[in-house]
Amino acid sequence: MRTVRTGRYTADPSEPVVVFLIGMRLNKPWKIWKWWPVFTAMRPMLRRLKQDPDLGLLHAQTGLLGRGPMLVCYFRSLEHLYRFATSQNEPHVGPWRQFNRKVRDSGDVGIWHETYLVRPEHTECVYGNMPPWGLAAATSLVPVARRGHSAARRAGLTTEDSPVVAPY
Repeated sequence: MRTVRTGRYTADPSEPVVVFLIGMRLNKPWKIWKWWPVFTAMRPMLRRLKQDPDLGLLHAQTGLLGRGPMLVCYFRSLEHLYRFATSQNEPHVGPWRQFNRKVRDSGDVGIWHETYLVRPEHTECVYGNMPPWGLAAATSLVPVARRGHSAARRAGLTTEDSPVVAPY
């Protein structure tokens, strides 16, 4: 278990980071034979990404969202993510093809992903009494005062530490 850091902290990325959200939705949860292969395909992919830092994964966290599992991944770049997803030598292409052949048009299992390129000057996060988490676990965890006490300052909307958000 990771150690809880008491106090207020924020992430301090020095380079752009790719945030990749991916999940599945159990539209027909009783059809285990349809969703189980989709569910179990992610573990070998994560294992591979974690064992080779050159693949670009910085951090990953799993959880549940709505009617299925979700994975939040932080990658060094879009190129790293897309190279892994399309490489014949990595454990993504095979399960992806299998899903498309057996499940895609059935409506039994939903899949989704979202990809965001996050620039350091456009990040805002705060962690209170937490272990390193999310973007901070992928980059670095620093005391909140280092980037500003207000969300607006950390997000680059103002140079002041006032709680008032600058108008758009």
